[in-house]
Amino acid sequence: MPVFESESIQHVALHRVGNKATDEGFILSKHTLHLTDQLQDLLVRYFISPFKVEEYYHLIGDEGSIESNKVFDSCHSIFADSDCFLEESRRLASHLYDQSTHANIKGGDFFVVYFSRCVLDGEEMSAIGLFKSENKESFLKVLHGDEEWSRQEGENNAESDYHLEVHQGININKLDKGALIFNTEEENGYVVSVVDATNRTMDALYWKDSFLHIEQRQDDYYQTHQVMKVYKDFVTKRFPDEFDDVTKADQAELLNKSASFFKQNESFDMEDFTRDVLEQPAVIDSFQQFRNDYEKEHDVKIEDQFDINDSAVKKQARAYKSVIKLDKNFHIYVHGDSKMIEQGEDEKGKFYKVYYKEES
Repeated sequence: MPVFESESIQHVALHRVGNKATDEGFILSKHTLHLTDQLQDLLVRYFISPFKVEEYYHLIGDEGSIESNKVFDSCHSIFADSDCFLEESRRLASHLYDQSTHANIKGGDFFVVYFSRCVLDGEEMSAIGLFKSENKESFLKVLHGDEEWSRQEGENNAESDYHLEVHQGININKLDKGALIFNTEEENGYVVSVVDATNRTMDALYWKDSFLHIEQRQDDYYQTHQVMKVYKDFVTKRFPDEFDDVTKADQAELLNKSASFFKQNESFDMEDFTRDVLEQPAVIDSFQQFRNDYEKEHDVKIEDQFDINDSAVKKQARAYKSVIKLDKNFHIYVHGDSKMIEQGEDEKGKFYKVYYKEES
């Protein structure tokens, strides 16, 4: 995970970007912000805290030309000479406005930040942050008049008139949209980390696809995620179709075995994985064919060997549902040997028989 310190903030520009579809317009700042030490501390917390997943991207251009990416072009200029920061931040705000053409996109405050240094994977470098705040929250401000202090029997007593005012502001614990562009791997479109917490519908794609224009970096996180996803799809879709008498318990056991493999090993080897988890040659061949079909359909390359990324394992393991749902009455959680579960049917209906040694 990247490491930032508050004093690494060198420049901050703040612009207002509306919705172009409704002709809201945008307002560009004339100056960068002056920040106190307290403000810097709060801004680092607001900007950086949401970036918790080791999932990285690259900026890409049209038809393979990275120079056509406007975010790349502005970041490249700032990294080369930070004196152009304000001018390039205004260009970035204008570019964001041009992409805000969907009716559901909210206007908001757009921060552009230049970090003079940060640490990523043990390497020190500069970085640029792009952050958009779309949602305001209400908060109360307490006001009071002059206090008259009197001392009675050794105690302080105060009298004052108090008032409450309602204000709208940014919750520093809730970043709506953000991107960190790290000054490394320039030839590939830099290394980029992204947050989008506000919308998960198609209209939200403008932040990643239209504004940033990114694709996922094919690193260990990517490879770990891809293999676990392909394997889950195989177990839940292809496996029961190609082999007879496959039960939900069998599927759950295979998912559990694969999850254990990824948690117990530091590196991945496809041959070891298929031998230890799938075991049967016919099932291994079926999985390899499924993998080949997946690579062609999604235009991806799944490597045979790579280092296992723990963050990707934790994230993808949430989708490994080892649960048998029986109507709305019961759930059976399968954590081990599927041979301890038998399935049948009698005059009362379908049933599962579960064997165990101890009850807790």
